[in-house]
Amino acid sequence: MRHERRDIDIITHYNKLIDDENDPFRDSQPLKEYMDKWDGPLFIDSMNLTFAKKVLEIGVGTGRIAAKAAPFCLQLTGIDISPNTIRRASENLSCFKNIELICADFSDYIFEETFDVIYSSLTLIHFENKQNFICKVSELLNENGIFCLSIDKSQNDSIDMGNYKLKIYPDKLDDIAEYIHSANMYISKQFDTEFAHIIISTNR
Repeated sequence: MRHERRDIDIITHYNKLIDDENDPFRDSQPLKEYMDKWDGPLFIDSMNLTFAKKVLEIGVGTGRIAAKAAPFCLQLTGIDISPNTIRRASENLSCFKNIELICADFSDYIFEETFDVIYSSLTLIHFENKQNFICKVSELLNENGIFCLSIDKSQNDSIDMGNYKLKIYPDKLDDIAEYIHSANMYISKQFDTEFAHIIISTNR
């Protein structure tokens, strides 16, 4: 008997990935190099990290990128919507004393501080209202702050996991650039990796 694939929500999806031991932080080296095709060393370098800077990662996941950024900043805050993912990130990043992890929806969460660097990789696809996302980033950035964004080149509107699908909202490069400008930021650098567009912007 054939079963129809069902749609699930984002929290269920990422909780299930952890239950199934799908953790990019613990991937083999070849798989880590594959993930670098969306961000990688150039993405990290574009943050211009220093030991005086406070950093926010939106969509921290299990800590794959946070582990690369935390050694070079004063403080790193990571936010993610999945409880299972945050629990795994807490384990993976336990050796770092300058990381705070928050389990919440970025759109709704009220931050009590601002940041010198905000970055996000492959997370914006989960936000339907991308303009609000970018406006909130702008509000949370300190003067001369840096926003590093990696967006998938794919324009698929779902992630097919075989037995279920997750609805996503593909990122259009021109639209994202317009939202950044309307949020009173300007794009200082833009480049491509194999699978992603990288946009670096700063406050005006």
